Amino acid sequence: MKPRRRNTPAYTFMAWASFSACCIIFGISVFNADWALMEKGLYVVLFLWMISACFTLQKVVRDNAEDEYDYPKAREDHETKAARLTE
Repeated sequence: MKPRRRNTPAYTFMAWASFSACCIIFGISVFNADWALMEKGLYVVLFLWMISACFTLQKVVRDNAEDEYDYPKAREDHETKAARLTE
């Protein structure tokens, strides 16, 4: 059985194009803003932090969903142990 890709090339392109457009528009907006250099730097750093957090959160959510599908028994065992500890 040949493995199937989850996303089509068009969907992948759309996701990256949207992400790139957002980054470019944000960069232009901060560059043209009438703020002090320190304020611009703060917003750029916070934007980069948000991007990193979004990628990390997406990976964790996806991995947890795959784990529930692949290992449902392990999740039940973990929840049972956690319930015993809280009693």
